Amino acid sequence: MSIRIRLLLSYLAMLIIPLVLLAISFAVIVSTVLGDLDSVFKLDTKNKNPIAAIIGEEADIAADIRLRAANDPDSLRDRTQMQGYSDKLQRINMGLIVRLGDQVYYSSPNIDGTDVAEHLPAYGQPQTEHDFRSGWMLDRQYDVTFKDGSKGSYYIFLNVNFLNWFAAKFAKMFLISLLVILVVVNGILTFYVSRSIIRPLRSLKRAAGEMKEGNLAYQIRPESRDEIGELAVAFEEMRIKLKGSIDVQLQYEDNRKDLISNISHDLKSPVAAIRAYVEGIMDGVTDTPEKLDRYIQTIHKKTVQMDRLIDELFLFSKLDLKRLPFHFEEVNLDSFLQDCTEEMQLDVEKRGVKLAYESPLLPHPANVIADREKLKRVFVNVIENAVKYMDKEDGRVWIDMREDGDNYRIVVKDNGQGIAPEALPYIFDRFYRADPARNVDTGGSGLGLAIARHIIEEHGGTIHAASEPGIGTVIMISLRRTDGRQSA
Repeated sequence: MSIRIRLLLSYLAMLIIPLVLLAISFAVIVSTVLGDLDSVFKLDTKNKNPIAAIIGEEADIAADIRLRAANDPDSLRDRTQMQGYSDKLQRINMGLIVRLGDQVYYSSPNIDGTDVAEHLPAYGQPQTEHDFRSGWMLDRQYDVTFKDGSKGSYYIFLNVNFLNWFAAKFAKMFLISLLVILVVVNGILTFYVSRSIIRPLRSLKRAAGEMKEGNLAYQIRPESRDEIGELAVAFEEMRIKLKGSIDVQLQYEDNRKDLISNISHDLKSPVAAIRAYVEGIMDGVTDTPEKLDRYIQTIHKKTVQMDRLIDELFLFSKLDLKRLPFHFEEVNLDSFLQDCTEEMQLDVEKRGVKLAYESPLLPHPANVIADREKLKRVFVNVIENAVKYMDKEDGRVWIDMREDGDNYRIVVKDNGQGIAPEALPYIFDRFYRADPARNVDTGGSGLGLAIARHIIEEHGGTIHAASEPGIGTVIMISLRRTDGRQSA
């Protein structure tokens, strides 16, 4: 539930719940008032509604006066009758005044001593203002014409002083009930609404503190599905990405340290050899032309190794930083592989290995988008690697190309010594060499296949290896074709 809806429901609850509770309180107060009516009105209201009893008693008296005024008006001059009416009215906190002509003929004892008689309305002219300072209110007025033609009026009054007492007593109760209801309802609703907002905010604050201290493993769990829950999800996504970024940065740092270590190791060996041979020459160890020539040839070989290593390091660093420009164009892969094979064939055969490319019989050009120079470097590195680890007298390297769905798959296969299963997953990592001694004379720089993987990935392709020790190794390269044909 969103915070907006939650606040809206809380606002409605703050309006509706107090009204309902106030209605209940009012009903309780009214019940209490009705219970106290017996102390004001002297009625036998047991098992009766006191208000109904009061109204009924007053209505009976009024009906009797109307009946006598219509049938026997002179009976209303009887003081005994007036006294009877007065006694009944006093029981319900009411009183009676009878005026004959212009003179007050009878007044209930509870009205005597007040100014009520001074404000009686005239015969045939009802008084609209019923409230008197004495606390009496005119309830009914009956005008009577007697048989002798004289006129008189019966006035029934209600003592309203008890209303002030009830108002003073129960208004205080009502106000206290209102205050308690408002405080309790608003307090409870405010507590729950604020708790549902403050708790997740405190959780986010705690998570932010953990992240500030570098604890990116602290997981943020959303406690709700509202806006704060969405914020918690965003915080968690940020934490995951930040942790991943830092992990990658740490991995890069480890790789950088490994790179420096590997470079130092690979450069130290030829530099040490060159220094030793130069010192040998300086010390006169090369006392024959043949020995001097051998020392110079060795120094030259080591410098060539260093130059090749530096070139590969430079190329790999540019590939790793994605700062090496690629010049892509449409290339006929079949013709390209034929050219690469012919160019490398002579050098490879001098080293006792036969290189062959089996051209497929395709009814259409095998076109791909590639950088000719970079793609050639891939096959040079792969084939050089195969030749370097060849341990057979009848060494062979085959290159084959075939269609594979929307791709062309190039397979470079050799019958060399193969790669151990535990080493196979790492051969495309930089500076990895299966030779623990890291002999640069046989193992190379350890960057050839890593460079090949980078170049193929920049082409949008893939490169994988499979090998069986003692049988040989297969390198599989996949490139997306661009001849416009769709796979079946």
